[in-house]
Amino acid sequence: MNVVRVQERLGEKMEKVVVVTENAPEAIGPYSQAIVANGFAFVSGQIPIDPSTGEIEPGGIRQQAERALENLKAIMEAAGSSMESVVKTTIYLANMDDFGAVNEVYKGYFPKDQPARATVEVSRLPRGVMVEIDAVALKA
Repeated sequence: MNVVRVQERLGEKMEKVVVVTENAPEAIGPYSQAIVANGFAFVSGQIPIDPSTGEIEPGGIRQQAERALENLKAIMEAAGSSMESVVKTTIYLANMDDFGAVNEVYKGYFPKDQPARATVEVSRLPRGVMVEIDAVALKA
């Protein structure tokens, strides 16, 4: 993690920390894997890219959802947080017919005290993947 800026606000110092880990895919655009600020970790949308190969996870929606969640988990850990600390996720699906299959995979990562969530169907996702997931978590 790199501290990129300290801001003064009403006499208190606030840090903005950029999170970078090799255990998840590099950002494929001008954004950070995650930012930690004010006690929260904000994780950018994760798509099913295998960080060891840079390739899209082969298989169907279940395999892609699992890879996206594994990438999310790796970034959470690098940010000093965890999946148990997630308070909000957003799931972007290329096909809403995949909703049930993604839910089954998702339950394995959030077995209890599930975070708030939105799921939306989108017309396209980066690199033609089937799913993207972002999250906000409390910094553990």
